[in-house]
Amino acid sequence: MPSSPVVPPALIDTDAGHTIDSAMIAAAAARLLAGEVVAFPTETVYGLGADADNPEAVARIYAAKGRPSNHPVIVHVAPGADLGYWVREIPPEAQRLIEAFWPGPLTLILPRALPRGEMVSGGQDSIGVRCPSHPVAQALLRAFAAGKPGGQGGVAAPSANKFGQVSPTHADHVRYEFPDEVAQGMPVLDGGPSEVGIESTILDLSRLRQGVGPVLLRPGHVTPAQIEAILGQPVSMPDAAAPRASGTLKAHYAPHTPLELVSAQRLIEVARGQNAQNGRVVVVAFAKAPADLAPEIVWRQVEADPDRYAQVLYAMLRELDDGGYARILVQAPPSDAAWRAVNDRIGRAAAAFALDTTGFSNA
Repeated sequence: MPSSPVVPPALIDTDAGHTIDSAMIAAAAARLLAGEVVAFPTETVYGLGADADNPEAVARIYAAKGRPSNHPVIVHVAPGADLGYWVREIPPEAQRLIEAFWPGPLTLILPRALPRGEMVSGGQDSIGVRCPSHPVAQALLRAFAAGKPGGQGGVAAPSANKFGQVSPTHADHVRYEFPDEVAQGMPVLDGGPSEVGIESTILDLSRLRQGVGPVLLRPGHVTPAQIEAILGQPVSMPDAAAPRASGTLKAHYAPHTPLELVSAQRLIEVARGQNAQNGRVVVVAFAKAPADLAPEIVWRQVEADPDRYAQVLYAMLRELDDGGYARILVQAPPSDAAWRAVNDRIGRAAAAFALDTTGFSNA
C-alpha cells in the first residue's frame, strides 16, 4: 500500500489571487493514488490527471476525453523528480534544456524506460515528460509522488477538455466540459487563469543516438530560437518517422462554432456586409471596428501581442462559442516567428471546418 501523501503548506498562492489549502491538495493526491482522475491547473492549460503508472487510471482519462488510445499523453513530474524512472537515458542536450526551462512550458520526448509508460506513450518507445511551474500543480505532484513507493510518481495529464476541442484555461471551463465527472466527485483544483494560455512546446530528443537532432513537434511559449540558443544547434521540423505527440493532429483546438482564418481585407468586406452569409458573424481583428459596421456583424478587437494573444485565446474562443454566432472570422496573425505557436493553434482550429457554398460543416 502507498504511504500517505505529504501535506503541503497550509495555503498555496497561485499568483492570481487564488489560494488552495493543504487539505484540498492532500485529498486530490489521495484520489490520484486511488486510481481516480483529478483536474488541476498548470501555467499552460488545465490538465486532466491520473497516475501515469496505473493503466486503468490512464484509461479513465482517455474515456472521459474521448481520446484515441494511440494518442500519447504527457507525464508531469515534480521539480527534482528522478527522470530515470521514466526514460532510458537523459542526454546532455535534455539536461541543458531542463536546467534552462524547467519548471516551465517545455515537454521533452525521450527514449522510454521499457516496459514503463506504454499506455501514456500510445505504445511508442518514447515518452513525453515535463515539469510544470504552476505552484498548485507542483504541490499536487509532490504530494502524489510522496505517496508512491520510492517517491516515484508522475501524473499523466492531457488538457482537460473533450478531445479536439478548445483547451481550458480556467477552472470553470473544466467544470463546463465535464459536468458528469464533477457531479460524481472529480476534484477541480482552481489555480486561477493559466498564465501562458496555450499548451507546452514539445521537443523530440528521442532519436539523438540515431543521428536525428532536436525536432519541434509542437510550438509553444518556449521558442525554437530559445532552444537553439541553449543547444547551439538547429531545431528541425517533424519528419515521417517523428513520434506521435499531443495536439499535433491537423484539426484540433476547435470551437463548435465554425471558424475561418481570413485576411484583413476580407474582414473589412464582411464588416460592410459584402459577401456575407446568413446569421450573426463575430469578427476577431487587430484593428478597431470600422464606422460602417453592418448590423449583423459583431467586432472583437484583440491585442497585437503574441504572448497576450495566446494567454486569452482559448477563453475568447469559448466565450464566442457561447455567443450564438453563425461563424467566427479570425484575422490571420502575422507569419513571423513570434506568432508561430498562435498560428499553429488557430490554424488547427480552422482546419476542423470546411467551407462550401452553403456555409461551414465539420470536416
